[in-house]
Amino acid sequence: MAKSDLKIDIRTSPYIRKAPTVTQIMRNVVYALLPLVIYSVYLFGISALALLLITTFSCMATEHFFCWMSDKKSTITDFSAVITGLLLAMTLPPGFPLWMGAVAGFTAIAMGKTLFGGLGFNIFNPALVGRAFIQAAFPVSITTWTPALAADRFIEFIPSTLAIPFMKPLATAEWSSQVAIDGFSGATPLALMKFQGIITDSYDLFIGSTAGSTGETSTLLILVCGAYLVYRKMLDWRIPAAVIIGTSLSAELFYFIDPAQYPSPAFMLLSGGLMFAAVFMASDMVASPVTPLGILVFGCLVGFLTVIIRLFGGLTEAVMYAILFGNAATPIIETYTQPRIYGARKKNQDKS
Repeated sequence: MAKSDLKIDIRTSPYIRKAPTVTQIMRNVVYALLPLVIYSVYLFGISALALLLITTFSCMATEHFFCWMSDKKSTITDFSAVITGLLLAMTLPPGFPLWMGAVAGFTAIAMGKTLFGGLGFNIFNPALVGRAFIQAAFPVSITTWTPALAADRFIEFIPSTLAIPFMKPLATAEWSSQVAIDGFSGATPLALMKFQGIITDSYDLFIGSTAGSTGETSTLLILVCGAYLVYRKMLDWRIPAAVIIGTSLSAELFYFIDPAQYPSPAFMLLSGGLMFAAVFMASDMVASPVTPLGILVFGCLVGFLTVIIRLFGGLTEAVMYAILFGNAATPIIETYTQPRIYGARKKNQDKS
């Protein structure tokens, strides 16, 4: 090759790559949730699929409605409402009545997002706001569980799925033979631990073949999906790590005091929605701290409250309320964990 054929591309600094847009980030979060969606449908069948579709549609329709009411361009194309709908459905029982799922989706967007000014201004995770409302409004339905891997799950709905609004569902003969539709049907590992003292095998919890919320069962799959977001630099790994540390230390303290009465840290981490919430809920970019020390304080607070409520509260699951409390405390946490500006004097030095 002749010297005249050589071409050198010389560019001036700074060499800064364009930051990903909100839509790109949200779309990748949807990609990360898709394996969990598929696995939840595999475990619970068409009832789980219908619930996922209804909550997502409800969130998108509500978002579009409020944009139309305020004479603004619709923001449903930024995928934030889709994420809220998927996250919300995954925190609900697979047989949750569809009309209640629609109410939950409306509440999540209206009260958890639009009320605060829209995306970027919400102080609480919208999906958790929707679930908290449903927890208070329909406490029986949200604690009614069905077992995973039912025989006819792909051709038959769980009876409660198609319940008429404000009417109690009746179990079909087929489902009655498999499941007693009551508060302990297909009891979750947390319910078995809290009310019967039965500890579920850690392998089953890690793989996710137990009863539980629609998308919170498989710890392995949740970690893989979270790793994808970390690899794409769209998830701050320090937040779920801080929640895991806070939960582990708190659970270890009680387990050390009385291992016969309190479950091990491994059970606390693998059961319920702890891992799902740590990866996809606590890491909300708007509602979580950004200071390094603040992230640690936030995670430890969420983990500690989760353990306390699980062990001594009336609810089997507690991570939802723990994160909402942490969201409320985020402004205070950030105020007192601000790093000192390089070169700035400390207050006591200024006084002297």
